[in-house]
Amino acid sequence: MQLTPRYDGPPPLSIELPLADPSVPLLRQRRRMVDILGDLESERWTVASRCSGWSIQDVVAHLIGTNRFWALSIRSGLAGSPTRLLVGFDPVATPPLMVEPMRSLTPEAVLNDFAESVDDLATALDGVDDASWSRIAEAPPGHVALRAVALHALWDAWVHERDIVLPLGQPPVEEADEVTASLVYAAVLGPAVMAASGQPGSGRLIIHAEHPTIRFVVDAGNTIVAREPGDSDADAPHVNGPAVELLEGLSSRVPLHHDLAPSDRWLVDGLAAVFERTDA
Repeated sequence: MQLTPRYDGPPPLSIELPLADPSVPLLRQRRRMVDILGDLESERWTVASRCSGWSIQDVVAHLIGTNRFWALSIRSGLAGSPTRLLVGFDPVATPPLMVEPMRSLTPEAVLNDFAESVDDLATALDGVDDASWSRIAEAPPGHVALRAVALHALWDAWVHERDIVLPLGQPPVEEADEVTASLVYAAVLGPAVMAASGQPGSGRLIIHAEHPTIRFVVDAGNTIVAREPGDSDADAPHVNGPAVELLEGLSSRVPLHHDLAPSDRWLVDGLAAVFERTDA
């Protein structure tokens, strides 16, 4: 499924929850990955990841490219000239083409490139203040607030970190603020990509997660909004469960258990459609 980012008109998604500075969990997560990978013996880089057909090294190579994109998007947004690079981007077909040339590199070279890309991302985020988070920049759904761009970057690498550490038999780190922010973003991303592609629907969904606890509404229309619940949301359909399980399910890594009516399932199946998955 090729992306059709929305650059004009209303934004495809909006986060209206009181989340803290997203650069804090974003950079903590990236630096943790540098440490994890730095302790990894060379032969372990060939272990199969959770991403079909990709080794651990392939996932890291992919993250180098995404880090560079996020740094460019952030700088361009802060400069008032948001990029428009993702028209026609295919999240299934394009990443393997970008990873293939890096398969000839040694693990040490890939690790060095990854660490440098993390440092560059940190530099791009340096000095972003409260007002700057509302600047417009590019993410796969289109032009969104810089805060949402940072949340997309956090969510993507948080999931890919688990794609690496779980096959290695290492216990995944589950920091509460990383899980909460990633869950909120994953909940709006799927329906937002569908809406931006010209398949908007309308509806509401309450996400009630535990460990850590968060309860919020995904309000779907032309813009997909994550907001706090109100009295009028009492009868909205619910998806409940442990936060990490919900996050993994919404990210199409494990089946998402729910009893939603068929008319509401698009609210949680968007990313499975984007990645052309039928087993989640």
